[in-house]
Amino acid sequence: MNKEIKPLDGIKGTIHLPADKSIAQRSALFALLSEEPSLITNYPSAEDPQTALSCIGQLGAKVESTDRRIRIEGTGRDGLCVPDGVIDCGNSGTVMRMLAGIVAGAGTPVTLAGDASLSRRPMKRIIDPLVQMGAHIHAAEGGRPPLQIRRDKAFMPILFRLPVASAQLKSCVLLAGLFGAELTKVIETVASRNHTETMLGLTVQQNGKERIISSSRSNFIPPQNLEIPGDFSSAAFWLVAGSILEDSEIVMPAAGVNPTRCAALHILRRMGADIEMEMKQDAGNEPVAVLRVRSVKLKPADIHPAEIPNAIDELPVLCVAMAFADGVSRITGAEELRFKESDRLAAIQAVLEAGGVRVKAHADGLTIYGDPKRKIRAAQHDSRHDHRIAMSAAILSFKSDGVSEITNAEAAAVSYPEFWSHLDSLAHF
Repeated sequence: MNKEIKPLDGIKGTIHLPADKSIAQRSALFALLSEEPSLITNYPSAEDPQTALSCIGQLGAKVESTDRRIRIEGTGRDGLCVPDGVIDCGNSGTVMRMLAGIVAGAGTPVTLAGDASLSRRPMKRIIDPLVQMGAHIHAAEGGRPPLQIRRDKAFMPILFRLPVASAQLKSCVLLAGLFGAELTKVIETVASRNHTETMLGLTVQQNGKERIISSSRSNFIPPQNLEIPGDFSSAAFWLVAGSILEDSEIVMPAAGVNPTRCAALHILRRMGADIEMEMKQDAGNEPVAVLRVRSVKLKPADIHPAEIPNAIDELPVLCVAMAFADGVSRITGAEELRFKESDRLAAIQAVLEAGGVRVKAHADGLTIYGDPKRKIRAAQHDSRHDHRIAMSAAILSFKSDGVSEITNAEAAAVSYPEFWSHLDSLAHF
């Protein structure tokens, strides 16, 4: 579907965010490995979390769903079933990378495939450590899916230093490590989102700048009895919209504000954004807050490589905020964006330039020449079937001089199925 976006002078209202899909997908995958049944509330209807449920069902989990309450009877580590056919991971890199760790550790022969977008994403980063741990993995050219995984050798625990800050790579290795008698250790020097180690209760040691996370068969895998908080990555779109549109105020109750996830909030505050955060009771081990944003004149800011891992999903919409800052902003160290559902650096550059924003591209980032008085040209924006590009283009289009159009706008459903209805409700305050 294509979606028309009309320009707005301001937006006001309350948004009930979709549940956090990073936590949701993990909760389903970890429930598969638990010996005890799990009860997960506020489970999202977004495509990626629903894919996770389908995949664990193929491996033997029993899943019952009632109005966003999910009950999962897992198989435990030693009860995984060999699926009848290929496991389709859809658009979810999280599901594919984490499932790869699980089945490689368990020695369960499986083929993992995905949609056209996921099939273009390189998997060599997870293949290399899993092979070191005794797995045999056959991939398509360039280490891309589908992945045929089996184990012909004895399990080998490893000491693995992350070559890049990546929560998915870290999680993949740690999940495989849960099947080894001896400790597998992952070392990261730049913190990435910590949901996996928090939800599994893994041992974490701090050694200077190094963070060492360990897993082995001795780890008890707890049932995933939790309420999933609101998704901060979804909140980021409204934090930007509320900042750049005059006469705006948006409230978002129950937003997850895990410190390893909300670098974008601190970046926006550095740009002068008027964002209030009222802490609430935690949801499980995840901190939750009420977020309130009001319109304000933004300052330019540079986003440095160390900030990228914990703002990776929000970078496209942060680029939109930078387009209206009073000066030049720069993003460096973000080459990882070129290997997401689309080349997100190229995609958001195209969106901004179609609107008349001056942008300079680099291999690892962008320079954006902001102007708070800028009027965006109405345009047709190509989402490239990427949910974050579709939604970022919509926020930019609020500031256009006419009606803009987002192509393949249904891509938003991957992470935020309610986005377009929420947009329409705010547009008619």
